[in-house]
Amino acid sequence: MIVQHLPYLSSKRIVLASQSPRRREILDLLGLKHEVVVSGFEENLDKSSFSHPGEYVLENARCKAEEVAKRFIGSDTPPDLVIGSDTVVVLDNKILEKPLSEAEAFTMLQSLSNRNHTVLTSVALFLKDAKTCSASFYEATNVSFAELNDNLIWEYIRTKEPMDKAGAYGIQGIGGSLVKVSPCTIRTRDKTSAYRVINIDILSPAPLILLKN
Repeated sequence: MIVQHLPYLSSKRIVLASQSPRRREILDLLGLKHEVVVSGFEENLDKSSFSHPGEYVLENARCKAEEVAKRFIGSDTPPDLVIGSDTVVVLDNKILEKPLSEAEAFTMLQSLSNRNHTVLTSVALFLKDAKTCSASFYEATNVSFAELNDNLIWEYIRTKEPMDKAGAYGIQGIGGSLVKVSPCTIRTRDKTSAYRVINIDILSPAPLILLKN
């Protein structure tokens, strides 16, 4: 469990390559001081070049973290850990990211209504002065949506919450009332473990072992 590693991590300089309030909240809840350095990566990867959505979401996280990590190479006080992350919704093997308009948000939510889909959240870690990714993994969560009528969808869109969320909904916010969550799976390069969670533990024991070596 991560609790036993918190005293060690508290002495390290951690940089979060994300402006996501939720990811910052996770680190805050763990009591870990961190800096936010927003990645300049444009997230314009060609989805069709990836054989599986998991590969796509991993590469997005890696590119985000790499762009930030490179800025610190050769600096006098490089961070001990740079964290990049990405989230997408997958329906019928199609990747749904943030909607570009309210009309697109409506289409996404309508397609998710009364159906099951998968949420993928990835994490990529760069250790101090690392030029390549030190560790990466992603979490797959199966989500079942309630049946949504058009009026309910538009009411939700008017809250503005869907507009900066993958798949046009936020499970930690108002959108949580639209879904039911089932067990998820965390996949690393050599391990598969099931957890009944909604949000990813972005500092799992496997990357922590790398940090301590």
